[in-house]
This record gives sequence, C-alpha cells and structure tokens, in this order.
Amino acid sequence: MQSRRNFIGRVATGLAGTLATGSVLGANDRVRIGIIGAGARGVELLREALACPHTECAGIADVYTRRLDEARTIAPSAQTYPDYRRLLDDPSIDAVAIATPPHLHCEHFTAALGAGKHVYQEKTLAFTVDHAKLMRAAYLHAGTQRIVQVGHQFTSSGHAADAASFLKPELMGKITFIQARMYRNTPHGKPQWARPIFPDMTPDNIAWESFLGVAPPRPFEAHRFVNWRYFWDYSGGGVFENMCHQLAFWYKAMGLRIPRSVTMTGGIYLWKDGREVPDTMNVAMEHEEEILYTWDSGFGNERLSVTEDVLGTSGTISRTPQTIRYIPEKKNRPDGNEMLGVTRTDPRAHMQNFLDAIRTGREPNCPFELGYRVAIACRMAVESYRQQRAVSWDPIQEEIV
Repeated sequence: MQSRRNFIGRVATGLAGTLATGSVLGANDRVRIGIIGAGARGVELLREALACPHTECAGIADVYTRRLDEARTIAPSAQTYPDYRRLLDDPSIDAVAIATPPHLHCEHFTAALGAGKHVYQEKTLAFTVDHAKLMRAAYLHAGTQRIVQVGHQFTSSGHAADAASFLKPELMGKITFIQARMYRNTPHGKPQWARPIFPDMTPDNIAWESFLGVAPPRPFEAHRFVNWRYFWDYSGGGVFENMCHQLAFWYKAMGLRIPRSVTMTGGIYLWKDGREVPDTMNVAMEHEEEILYTWDSGFGNERLSVTEDVLGTSGTISRTPQTIRYIPEKKNRPDGNEMLGVTRTDPRAHMQNFLDAIRTGREPNCPFELGYRVAIACRMAVESYRQQRAVSWDPIQEEIV
C-alpha cells in the first residue's frame, strides 16, 4: 500500500487529486453513503444513516479486518475495503462519513472531497492548525457543490432552537461567562476509554502503516492501535473527545470566534496506565467578545456530570444533555419567569440534516467554518497543556503563538 508519510507535502503542492464532478440529487433521491472508519463511532453513524429514508450504505473501509466483518452484518450489500481509497474510487457513492482517529482526518477529508464526495466529518474536525488549513483549502476548492457536516451533533438538537429563543438581550443582559463541565466515572480497575485487545489484532489483520498515517513511525503495537485515545500522536484527549461538543454548541448559538488566549492545566492524576493525555483538566478560553469560557473535566467522579451555564447580567441558561432552561436574575429581572426548553430531538437528527443538505444544497447545521473555529480552540488548549503556558491566537498569521 502506498505510504502516507509525505501526505501533507502532496496536498500542499496541489497533488491531492482533481475534484470530481457529481450529480445533483432530488428531494427523494437515494443517497449512497460510504463509511471510512468502522469502529464504535463509525458503526453508530452507519446505523443512523440506514435509519434515514432513501439512504443506503454502498461501501465500508477500515484498516482492521474484524471491523469490516462486523460492519458487513449491518450492511450486507456494502462492499468492504481495507484501503479507503478504493471506496472513494466508486463513482456511485455520493457521500462518506469519516470516523477515523483525529490525526487521519485531514488525509481522509481532503481525499474524499477530491473524489467528489459530500463529507460527514466526525469531530474534532482537524488535528492541528496545519491540517485545518489544508482541509479549508480542500473545502473552498470544492465550493458549494459539496456539503460538509462536522459531527458536533448537539448543533442539530432541539436545545439549539431553545437556546436561540433564550439568547435575547432582554432576557440575558450582557453575557460575560460560560462555565462547562464534563465528569465521568468508571468502576475500579476499568479505566476510562480502555478497550480490549483481541487475539486477531496482528499485523496480518491491521494495516498498521495506514493507521499511522502522518504520525511518527513505530513498530506495530496492538495496544496503541486500539487505545489510540491515550496517545498524543493520534489524539487530543478529553479536549478533542468531549470539550469540542460543548464548545461547538455555544460557538454556534452565540457566534463566538476563535479564542484570543487559552490556558489549560491538569494532569494524569488517576489512571497510571501509560496514557499520555490527562484525566483531570481545566481549560480557560478568553474571547474577543469579552466572554470567558471555562471547561473542566475529570474521569474519577461523575457527581458534577455534564453541564453548561451561560451567565448574563439578567439571566442564566443552564443545559445538560437532557434539559435546557432559562433562569432569570431577580436583581435585574424581578418579574422574570423560569422557562424550560420544549423542542424535541430526533436521535438521528444530525445525520438527517446532512442528508437533507445534500438534497437541497442548504447549509448544514454544523458547517465547515464552525468546525474550523472549534478545532483551533481545541488545539490551542492542547498546545497550552503540552507547553505548560498560556497560548494566543494570531489572527493575521493564523498561528498559535
């Protein structure tokens, strides 16, 4: 299989391929979708897509043979490929859902757009700033002919409509602070994110070089493959897995730009199992809009759960995965009433929104530009943690400094 070691150089010099020409679909036309990355999240996306009307899975690609076998039981008629490029060669496939580790997003995203496919790109959009820029160039080159949906599914939830109704100056006053949390716990001896190593996880069944992509070369290691979330070479840790979702929701609702500065602290305080990414952390993001957005997270206690509170001089919006509500600040709105969000959410709403956008040409709920801002903010947090200092965003040079 062709090495991907020089991938970034190929894209930067314009050798990633020529954009293919695709047909325009009608409102009821069947969308043929392919899945790149058939792990737990990829299979979940596959099930969501198949639950949407007028949708079929035509192809599934993964570097691990077991995953191809398992995915074939869900979509028996789909072709399976150990090399994603063979999937992209199929002209009958209209769109792909990419659910690979973050360090591979840029490679798969740019190749899919270059092959003329619409793209559902799992979060977080880009692994590094350089990757984000390459992906943006591919997206702009594709133009309005290709739909890109980034996998921040909260932006398609009923909470998004409820938040918009609460985010009014007369209800909120001046907003200066957003506090978000994400806490989980697992039984003793069962580390967060740990996945089992199966006997068939061998070089014969895993295309190791394809998994490594642009990451540093290493000898084959099944643990590193299956538990890639532990390692900086492939993962952004909790920031890329969890903070990104809570950030994307409010970035969209409030139109927040890339943070001016970010500071992340924390460490590996609980799971001494060889992981490199922290299990306990705090992120503080200062925005040009005069809003401080903080996010803290831990893997040893779930009492604080998953919450977000938007604090204004006249009111507060509090959100959990299940509910969203407005609470007036009685000092400034003595006659204000508490309001509970009422808009329902279909579990497959984000995928359906992607498919609807393909058919109508309308912008999806989480377009590329929103995913780009979130990805830069997340990378700033990772760089702050790893460099043990505050970092800033240079909007002119588009660099973390």
